Amino acid sequence: QVQLVESGGGLVQPGGSLRLSCAASGTIFSNTAMGWYRQAPGKQRELVATITSDGNANYADSVKGRFTISRDNAKNTVYLQMNSLKPEDTAVYYCNVPVGRTLVAHSWGQGTQVTVSS
Repeated sequence: QVQLVESGGGLVQPGGSLRLSCAASGTIFSNTAMGWYRQAPGKQRELVATITSDGNANYADSVKGRFTISRDNAKNTVYLQMNSLKPEDTAVYYCNVPVGRTLVAHSWGQGTQVTVSS
């Protein structure tokens, strides 16, 4: 089984920054792509960023230029550096292994709440 534990969320003012962490258990990580997702109340869960096992990253247009996804395979951890935060970034953020555009490989963790408000 793979367990994913997100952390690092909190309350931040617009324009501020947060760094999220996703710690993954299990025997396989270094050869697996990872993704960050977010879901706000009343909205669909959306894919925010992905990173391949080689470190190649892709971002949703809404966060491009502001967020940076990275990974530390030795620590089985993926990160999301969030800069220039906007109120519309407010959501619960989750990590998972992307399977195509919509599906994910594992059960969702509890996520970490990010609230951007003045």
